[in-house]
Amino acid sequence: MIDELYSAKILKAAANMPRAGRLARPDASVEKVSKLCGSRITVDVTLKDGRIVDYAQDVKACALGQAAAAIMGEHAVGASVEEIESAREALRAMLKQGGSPPEGRFADLAMLAPVKDYPPRHVSTMLAFEATAEACRVALAKTPESTGERTSRAGAA
Repeated sequence: MIDELYSAKILKAAANMPRAGRLARPDASVEKVSKLCGSRITVDVTLKDGRIVDYAQDVKACALGQAAAAIMGEHAVGASVEEIESAREALRAMLKQGGSPPEGRFADLAMLAPVKDYPPRHVSTMLAFEATAEACRVALAKTPESTGERTSRAGAA
């Protein structure tokens, strides 16, 4: 049972954390915490045209949370906000309802399918995707297009 949950593939992903650290000037930063186990992740994103162009994460989580964060870190740059949100929803459905794993760039999340049988581990497994989706929403809300602000004044005609 434990061997299935903490497979060699999950442990390898957890041990190799892409994009670890923090960005100097992110568009948004979000921290998420699992109250049950104390796992914590802080995500920094920079967006351009609705896509992540830079990403960093500070992860202090269990192996399952680290594995999910490693998958996010490996594939976040270049992803659209919609892809992030879709992957988050598919991961949630996979864990909560036994749904199909996410497809596309986040298909590696399939390795976490056994976590569905361990509800206390769902929150920590979701942290990276919850934090990244929220950071993207915060960053989008700050863009001049979304606030109606102008980035520069029009010159005289």
